[in-house]
Amino acid sequence: MKVLTVFFSLKGETIAPGMKIVKLEKGHTAQAAEFIQQATGGDLFEIETVKTYMEDHMKMICEARDELNQGIRPELKKLPENFDQYDTVFLGYPNWWNTLPMPVVSFLEKLDWSGKRILPFNTSEGSGLGQSVEWIRELCKGAVVENGFALKGSQVDGKQAEIAAWAKEQLR
Repeated sequence: MKVLTVFFSLKGETIAPGMKIVKLEKGHTAQAAEFIQQATGGDLFEIETVKTYMEDHMKMICEARDELNQGIRPELKKLPENFDQYDTVFLGYPNWWNTLPMPVVSFLEKLDWSGKRILPFNTSEGSGLGQSVEWIRELCKGAVVENGFALKGSQVDGKQAEIAAWAKEQLR
């Protein structure tokens, strides 16, 4: 079994419990993805956009909403090399507007998912997976898309053992 952990995550400002804005050196989804990759082995790939999102969190979420409403597919810097060699993909992303961030949609649309198993995981401060798994199933024809694992972003740092256990269980 060849495993790839893919993630999209922004560092910088985010909403913390109590609706406080905090600044992160590493996004919550990136941190969870690293925990998964460490637990399961395989390769790690970050989805990166050519454009830079606004640093101000409140402005960035409006920018994300506009992308979603207008169906904008942000240009990506690169795709994984030799994607066909992977059969299991952990796919991580934050919950933006109750679904996938549009950079993740761009990523999913550019690859052939036939025969792959996708294990979604996401971070939010309480919105869970939203409609994201349904959209992944629509975009990734020919793949087996599991139900997914929702994480509270502000708690990821203290959940390494739980995240690792979930990831390992998915490979049994």
